[in-house]
Amino acid sequence: MRYKVAITDDKPNIIASVSQELVHSGKIDIVFTARNGADFLEKLNKLPADQHPQVVLMDIDMPVMNGIEAVRQGSSLYPAIQYVMLTVFDDDDKLFEALQAGAGGYLLKDNRHEEILEAIEEIIEKKGAPMSPRIARKTLKLLLNQSPVHKTDTVKTGLSEREEEILRNMVAGMDYRQIAAKLFISPHTVRNHITRIYDKLHITSKTQAVKLAIKNKWV
Repeated sequence: MRYKVAITDDKPNIIASVSQELVHSGKIDIVFTARNGADFLEKLNKLPADQHPQVVLMDIDMPVMNGIEAVRQGSSLYPAIQYVMLTVFDDDDKLFEALQAGAGGYLLKDNRHEEILEAIEEIIEKKGAPMSPRIARKTLKLLLNQSPVHKTDTVKTGLSEREEEILRNMVAGMDYRQIAAKLFISPHTVRNHITRIYDKLHITSKTQAVKLAIKNKWV
């Protein structure tokens, strides 16, 4: 199966390098490239829905319209499209703004092209929330360091302590097998807990769970 991808970046050399490597993998078709957020939305608007990219690799710092605003508008207009930030920024504000805007993943430009391809496959096939390891650690650390006053928000979710623990590990970018190994429980048990988390939060995917947890500072 070939995945449909768009790339938005104001640096032509980045677009050329990433495009070449992804196409060379034999798994990716580049639907289009754009030089900024406004250019991306304009090109997307001209395409019929069946030709839309499944995933957009989005830079953050661009002229005319930055990537965070483009994701915010794109998520609202085209909710079926997934967005993965591909940026040099790893600061806290940019990270949370991007995730709150609707980004389903966050990678740094120093990631290998193989890792970018894996992230595309993960967000499409597994409904995951791919993050660079450094970003995943930063996200978890930021959430764990939130003021205790936010604990009341977690209680409102109705999650048990074990479910909250699993949700924290999901936010850290771990899959159910890794969570099972860390908590010394079976993968089947983790899957059951995750199913209950989805039911209680009225969601259907890991991406939604991570976004909701980050947005509301539940963990």
